[in-house]
Parts: sequence; structure tokens; C-alpha cells
Amino acid sequence: MSINIRQEQPTDYPFVFSLIEAAFRQESMSDHTEQHLVERLRQSAAFIPELSLVAVDGEKVVGHILLTKLKIKRGEQEFDSLSLAPVAVLPAYQHQGIGGMLIREAHEIARQLGHRSVLLVGHENYYPRFGYKRASSFGINFPFEAPDENCMAIELTENGLAGVSGTVVYPKGFFE
Repeated sequence: MSINIRQEQPTDYPFVFSLIEAAFRQESMSDHTEQHLVERLRQSAAFIPELSLVAVDGEKVVGHILLTKLKIKRGEQEFDSLSLAPVAVLPAYQHQGIGGMLIREAHEIARQLGHRSVLLVGHENYYPRFGYKRASSFGINFPFEAPDENCMAIELTENGLAGVSGTVVYPKGFFE
């Protein structure tokens, strides 16, 4: 198996849709609509084509990650950040490090593009291995009920969240 990571292309969209659906099918903490979320976000102002990546094995798309723009708002102040949602790997390719490859590559590209942080809601035992910490430790909260240990943030640059706190404001298209 030789996995390559590249930017998603429009010709990948049908494969990515099916991949995400399959990846989350057995996930108990999922509403099983992540594939529709990705389609909506691609059409939104929050979409950054360079941060929609696929993992390919030969010609087969086996993984996908999407980082999109979001804001953190404190009073009248707004801070830019990114949201990681979702990362997905075909079930037959899971537990082989592909998700981690996608996360690390997406972080690196985001850093190169000048982004300073990423937020997510995810598995408390998975994301800390990539440097994610509880968002609450930065004074960041989410606009919905979720366990604190599942609401996470990472600084892509040194002190990338210094002086940043408030409530996450998701872009239009995230919840519909």
C-alpha cells in the first residue's frame, strides 16, 4: 500500500461522498450526515480548496479531510480559525495511520497558508496525539452542548491562540 495525499478535485466528489458515508456508518456518535455537510461546505464561503485533501492508494480515494473557515467571537471582537470536520477513511483502510497522515498534511498546508489554529469536536483519545487540547483551556467554547473533553483546539503556530477566547461561530452551511 502506497498512500499519497493530494488536493481533492471535483472528479473526486462522488467517491468522497461514498467514502464519508461508509466511514461513519457504524459510528455511534455520528448523525450519519457528514457527507452532506461536506457538500454544503464546498459551496460555502468557508471553503478553502487547498484544505480539502484526499488520501489515495494508487487511483483509489481511501481518505478525506476538510478544514474550513470559522470565527471565534468575544463581544465585538472576531478571531479567525479553522474547523476540522470531518476526517474520514474507508473502513478497510482504517487503523493504518491514514487519518493521521491527512491531519498532519492539512495542518502543514493550513500553516503555510497563514492560519494559526484549528478547532474540532471529536474523540478525546484520538486528537490529542496530534497536539489538540481542550478548547476550554484557551477560553474557547462551542455554541452547543458537548462534553468538554471532545471540544478541542490546536495552535498551528506558536501562541496561535494567544489573546483569543470566546464562542465559536460556525459558517453558514455547517448546520442545515
